[in-house]
Amino acid sequence: MKLVSALCVVLSVVYSGLTASPLNAQDTLNFPTLGELVVSDPKFHSLVAEDAKIEVLTGGYEWTEGPVWVPREGGKGVLLFSDIPNNSIFQWEEGRGASLFMKPSGYTGVADYGGEPGSNGLMLDASGRLTMCEHGDRRVSVLTVDGGKQTLVDNYQGKRLNSPNDLVFHSNGDLYFTDPPYGLPNRYEDPLRELDFCGVYRLSKDGELTLLTKEMTRPNGIAFSPDEKTLYVAQSDPEAALWKSFPLKADGTLGESKVLYDATAHAKDGWPGLPDGMAVDKEGNVFATGPGGVYVFSKSGDLLGRISTGERTANCTFGGEDGSVLFLTADMYVCRIQTKTVGMNH
Repeated sequence: MKLVSALCVVLSVVYSGLTASPLNAQDTLNFPTLGELVVSDPKFHSLVAEDAKIEVLTGGYEWTEGPVWVPREGGKGVLLFSDIPNNSIFQWEEGRGASLFMKPSGYTGVADYGGEPGSNGLMLDASGRLTMCEHGDRRVSVLTVDGGKQTLVDNYQGKRLNSPNDLVFHSNGDLYFTDPPYGLPNRYEDPLRELDFCGVYRLSKDGELTLLTKEMTRPNGIAFSPDEKTLYVAQSDPEAALWKSFPLKADGTLGESKVLYDATAHAKDGWPGLPDGMAVDKEGNVFATGPGGVYVFSKSGDLLGRISTGERTANCTFGGEDGSVLFLTADMYVCRIQTKTVGMNH
């Protein structure tokens, strides 16, 4: 089923019963701006223009995450994003602003479940269905055409997952995701925790779950290179704040990792944020949120520059009509910046 007949059916139903709240509404194109561009290599401006601005689209949330662009037939599309502490997914549309899309988004229990119960990473599958990492329900789920959810995976060898964080699809339909403990009420020390490691997993299109590595202390953001020969994984550990790259073997498992970039010194110097979500453009450049904003790496791993928001920047994704807009979730804000490149999925 194509995107417009899957998720967009659900979107149209939700739109019919919602209005934007005054806190999050936007009915103007005169967006405020924040932050700055920090250049490490002149090649940076081949990707982001020197005068590009970081525009604030909407704000007033507790902790924004998981942005995903949803194109719409005959329209400009919408951006979905998580507000984890509020257990909600919101949607933003040009000229219309932000409104609630789903609540609850990641926890459906009845008892209090800590400070980060909601959905985190969001992604569309090949059929255009919204796929979610759910903290509180400790699963990866998919939103079906009739609006109900289906659990894709919630355990490894009979033990409940920690709290799935971020995800990416391989072109063959396999789903790769990370599982740190951030969604558990007491994180690492939570008595509800059943696994004694934080894994990176592959869920095959046939439903088989494979643990790919448990070498990373806090695996977080995850992305493929355009040729799908490399898997990038962020580690949001303040003692080892870095990104790793793994060669992808023919059977879908991972080879020996190497460090793409180590930002531990910046984290210890108090730069806001830690390695988190990321997006990759068609040329293989990596846009990775971390201490001090969004780091931009060339496909060979060289640091080209940084999109500094001044906020703890959690995630980013390419979107817009032609895929050249980079959307950022930065603490209480959702922002965007126009680029001179295009996301790999556009």
